[in-house]
Amino acid sequence: MSNTVRSIHTWFAMMQDTSGNFVEPNPSKEGRVIQSIDRAIRVLFALQGARRMTLSELAGRLELPPSTVHGIVRTLVAQGMVVQEHGFGRYQLGPAVLRLGNVYLDTLELRSKAIPWAEDLARRTGCAVRTGVLLLDDVVIIHHEPRPDGSRQMPEVGIVIPAHASALGKAILAFDDEAASRILAAAPLRSMTGETITSPIDLKQQLADIGSTGLAREQEEAVLGECAIAGPVFDVSGAPVGAIGLVVPSANWPVDPATSDAVRDAARSISKELGAMSWPPART
Repeated sequence: MSNTVRSIHTWFAMMQDTSGNFVEPNPSKEGRVIQSIDRAIRVLFALQGARRMTLSELAGRLELPPSTVHGIVRTLVAQGMVVQEHGFGRYQLGPAVLRLGNVYLDTLELRSKAIPWAEDLARRTGCAVRTGVLLLDDVVIIHHEPRPDGSRQMPEVGIVIPAHASALGKAILAFDDEAASRILAAAPLRSMTGETITSPIDLKQQLADIGSTGLAREQEEAVLGECAIAGPVFDVSGAPVGAIGLVVPSANWPVDPATSDAVRDAARSISKELGAMSWPPART
């Protein structure tokens, strides 16, 4: 897969908010941009937020001439990135957007190594399992293994959770000093629920504890009624490349030692397959 495809999807993921919605980029923050590409991406962002829009609505939203928007949309339609509703003048995102995301996910070695262990972890615990990676100050879910009880569950691949409010995020931050320093400096931390840790001092202490135990926990910090336990995953260099963890209903919290051991085993096994020499690596 080309670096261009990887860059596009990574950039898409980085521009999502906590609800999984895209936010439009600010070119002034990113330096020099290519105008035509910038406008095309803005069209995609606008369609993602509004789902379906006419050319005039797009032009108004983007504050661009209708003729300019028409040319951009026509090009995106030709590439399958945008499609027009049959019988209507409205446009929506096309199947090529999904294909880009799937291609990107298929290239992630962490995801491919984690899938069998996530399946096993779900069977052993009866819980849903998430695997995530850090993007800026958030965790993006790259694999979601549903609860094995056969109940109806929403797919979660692609959702974004603030790292400081997520067991997955804390597991990574405890071993990523640069990312942790950046988030700790961004006080106050965003509150997702009444249980979210917003104090950098409290979060720093939690990360220190995680660094010694290897397991991170969160209790209703991102979503009420939902708790989680996660372990970091390391590569051959000993750097954290992601985390795997359980989604546990509040009624079943806290988990028993056997469940904690199962999460630890999964994180250690994936790390070993990625070449890590130890789990977790010794802290200096």
